[in-house]
Amino acid sequence: VQQPATTTSTMPRNPRGRYTMRIGRWLTLLFIVSIAFLTLMPFVWVVATSLRTPAESFSVPPEWIPTDMDFSNYTRVFEEIPFWRQIGNSFFITLSVVFGQLITASLAGYAFARLRFPGRNILFWIVLATLMIPGQATIIPVFILISRVLHLNDTLGALILPGLATAFGTFLLRQYFLGIPDEFEEAALVEGANQWQIFTKIYLPLASPGLAILAVLTFNAKWNDYFSPLIFMNTKELFPITLGIVDLQGYMGTGSISIVLAGIVLSTIPVIIIYIFGQRYLVEGLMAGALKG
Repeated sequence: VQQPATTTSTMPRNPRGRYTMRIGRWLTLLFIVSIAFLTLMPFVWVVATSLRTPAESFSVPPEWIPTDMDFSNYTRVFEEIPFWRQIGNSFFITLSVVFGQLITASLAGYAFARLRFPGRNILFWIVLATLMIPGQATIIPVFILISRVLHLNDTLGALILPGLATAFGTFLLRQYFLGIPDEFEEAALVEGANQWQIFTKIYLPLASPGLAILAVLTFNAKWNDYFSPLIFMNTKELFPITLGIVDLQGYMGTGSISIVLAGIVLSTIPVIIIYIFGQRYLVEGLMAGALKG
C-alpha cells in the first residue's frame, strides 16, 4: 500500500514571542548601560573636577564637562609631594607582595591538595578560619612584631612582610589543584619524577588561571591599601601613593580639592593599565574555575 506523501509546512513564528524576546534584550541592555553609567559617573566627576579651579569644584548642579580646563592642578601634584618616589614605593611594595603571595599560596595550596600528612584537614580549616578575623583585630600584635621584634617600622619591609602569606590565595589555588586529574601525577611518578618536578612542571602551569586571578586581585588590594601604611609609615619619602594623596589635602583638609583629585587620577592610571592587560587572564581564570566547579 502506497503511503500518502506528507507535506511539511513551515509554521510562521509567533510574533508575540518574538516581540517578548526583543523587549527582554532591550531591558537587559538598558540595565547593563545603567549599571555602567552609575559605576563610571564618580570617576568622570573626579576627572572633570581635577581640571577645574577649587572655586568651581562644587558647582550645583555638577558640571560634567569643564569649560576652561586647568591642567596646572596636575603639575601642582608633582610640586607638593614626591610623586614619582611614592609611585615607585607603591610599585615595589605591591609587586613584592604579589610575587610573594604567588609563591606561598601555590606551595601551600599544592601541599593541602596533593600531599598526605597528619592533621592536613585540621590545619587547612585553621588557615581558612583566619579569613574571618578582620585586619583591624590583628594590627596591634603585627605592629609589635614589626616594630619591637623585627625593627622594621617605617620601612618598606613593614608593608611587605605581613602580606606575603594569604589564606584566600591558599584556598583558591588548592581548589585549582584539586580540579586537576590525578592521572597527571600518576604518570609523572611512573616516569620517575619527584614531587617538586610534578609541582613545577605539571601542576603549576595548569593552575595558571588561578595564579592570574590571585595576582590581579592582590595587586588591586595592595595598591589601594591605606590602613597599613598609616600605621607603619612616618617618612614622607617612604610613603606609598595612597598616603601621598592624603598628604595633598594639607593640614585639617585645607588643601585644594582639585589638586587632590588630580593626584587620584594619576594614581589610578597604573591600576587601569594593569586591569586592561590582565582582564583577559582574569576572565579566563574565572571561566576555568566555573567549568571545573
